[in-house]
Amino acid sequence: MPIQPRRNGPETRRIGYARVSTAEQATDAQGDELRAAGCDTVLEEHASGADRARPVLARLLRDIRPGETLVVVRLDRLARSVGHLLAVIEQLEARGAHFRSLHDPVDTATPQGMFSLQVLGAVAQLERALIAERTRAGLRAARDRGRLGGNPGLRAGDPAAIRKLRAGRDATHLHRLLAGLDAWLPTVRRLRPAQPWGDVVRVLNRTAARAWTVERLRRTVRRLVAEGLAEPALLGRAPAQQADQRLVRLVAGIATATPHHTLQRIAAQLEAMHERTPRGGTRWHPSSVRHLLLRAERLGWIPPS
Repeated sequence: MPIQPRRNGPETRRIGYARVSTAEQATDAQGDELRAAGCDTVLEEHASGADRARPVLARLLRDIRPGETLVVVRLDRLARSVGHLLAVIEQLEARGAHFRSLHDPVDTATPQGMFSLQVLGAVAQLERALIAERTRAGLRAARDRGRLGGNPGLRAGDPAAIRKLRAGRDATHLHRLLAGLDAWLPTVRRLRPAQPWGDVVRVLNRTAARAWTVERLRRTVRRLVAEGLAEPALLGRAPAQQADQRLVRLVAGIATATPHHTLQRIAAQLEAMHERTPRGGTRWHPSSVRHLLLRAERLGWIPPS
């Protein structure tokens, strides 16, 4: 069913996503249909529908721009569960993008499509409630019969079961780290080891979605270094700094981490971080930020503006 030109607004760029489960299968049929529907770009992925760790889809969700539309042939090409589908659409909405399925009544750019999405959300909520109730009922019935839930090996303290559990948790933790790496590791690379961990955390917590602590960030970077995903130099000791030199490095780090920020926004960020000005005051002005940035340029810590 080809997409008809929309009459309620300007046409937006459409990005097709084609997925098959194995490398032996071909995405040609999906690609042809997506291009016929107006997609000038079609991204192909070979992965199971139950696998949420799909690198092609992850990059697409990260790079899609406001107003663009992600298009699939059918909903099962994107997700195998309603919960996963809603999570993907929520990511798209957060970036100002839309979603459309050619063979399903879901198009987040139209009122009818949004209504279908709300129905899917209600169905998913009901499904979760029913599953939870069935689970509770099953646990009660098992307890009444003297059976205990959980892993028998863990209850018995079996070392092999404990090692398997730890390995699974370790793999899950690493997967979560890799999923959000691009959001914070570049900032750490710009600031470390010139800046102490505390200053790096304060910069990250003003721009990142998650709340970092010094210990958590240091432990995470140490893990990435052990996996060969980050440079060992990041773990080096920060040099001792005079108070004014520390401010220069801190402002330079903020400017490189958020190059789109104006002097006024950097000043507001320093106030929110409760940093005192070079003269000991609490009120930052753009002129003070500019003075520190000029010093950073002369020292070669940031490129000339």
